[in-house]
Amino acid sequence: MTTSPETPDPRAFASAPTTGEDAGPAPILVMGILNVTPDSFSDGGRYLHPDAALAHGLEMVAQGAAIVDVGGESSRPGCDRPPAEAEFTRVVPVVRELVAAGVTISVDTMRAQVAQGALDAGAHYINDVSGGLADPDMLKVVAERGVPYILMHWRGHSAGMAELATYDDVVVQVREELAVRVDSALAAGIAADSIILDPGIGFAKTAEHNWEVVGRLGEIVAMGFPVLMGASRKLFLDPMATPWGWPGTVVAASADAGVFAARSVPEEALPTSRDVATATVTALSAIAGAWAVRVHDVPSSVAAAKVVAAAQAGRLTKQATRRATKESTGRATGRAAGRAKGMTP
Repeated sequence: MTTSPETPDPRAFASAPTTGEDAGPAPILVMGILNVTPDSFSDGGRYLHPDAALAHGLEMVAQGAAIVDVGGESSRPGCDRPPAEAEFTRVVPVVRELVAAGVTISVDTMRAQVAQGALDAGAHYINDVSGGLADPDMLKVVAERGVPYILMHWRGHSAGMAELATYDDVVVQVREELAVRVDSALAAGIAADSIILDPGIGFAKTAEHNWEVVGRLGEIVAMGFPVLMGASRKLFLDPMATPWGWPGTVVAASADAGVFAARSVPEEALPTSRDVATATVTALSAIAGAWAVRVHDVPSSVAAAKVVAAAQAGRLTKQATRRATKESTGRATGRAAGRAKGMTP
């Protein structure tokens, strides 16, 4: 028997304070990445067949993913776009099968045609890395369907985005440019409480820009919308990658960070060697108050999120104990003072 999952309310995961006297654990969702593409940088081709895609999507849910994000177009730097028909054919059948299996689905697409087909197949979220800039019909489709819309900071298509990585203050400008896209979404009829922001890690940003966004994520969260972070396995994490120590030395280069690191790992293992660093970014994102993280390796990020939640709960317990002790001491002092006053001649 299958069930129809309810779309998690983005606002429900953005309301718990993470700092201050009344701070509490703010749950962060883990969104599992399902690339049904032949050319994604991390796992291109592995899940291109619908059966493999369905199996991996269900596996990620079993590992703790709250949402599975299905994408049929690679957005890796320098990548050319596939025809719309090819993207539609890759995505829609997989969405239909996963929804039938009770999985909450986000669809990673910049095309209104693909978004429409995916929503018809039961998708719950649209994740548009262009924030409505790539297809003028996208905002209209989302508004008409009334679904949550993930709107990312974007300056141009992958083939030329490296040339657009110029900022005076990357976080200030990301905020400003996201605000413009939010205004466009609202003007198109998308409800404010359906909008989720993504600062666009790795899109038209150098490694230094990416780290500044990670370190100042709270400034994006302060815009008042749920925030999705998508740092998983991206090149800026390479200097922190796990040394696997497998046979065959390769050189992993992060030219924009000026880092060149030789490692004894097979080339195909390099993206997965960034999973520990990815999970660390998950923890930092949770602390900053993000709504969700989009990751390839679900178990490590679920564990990181649980660590942050446990630490926040521990802090709450300590704060509650202090308050209870203070209140108890105050009551005891008041009673003692009252008795002393009654005994005064």
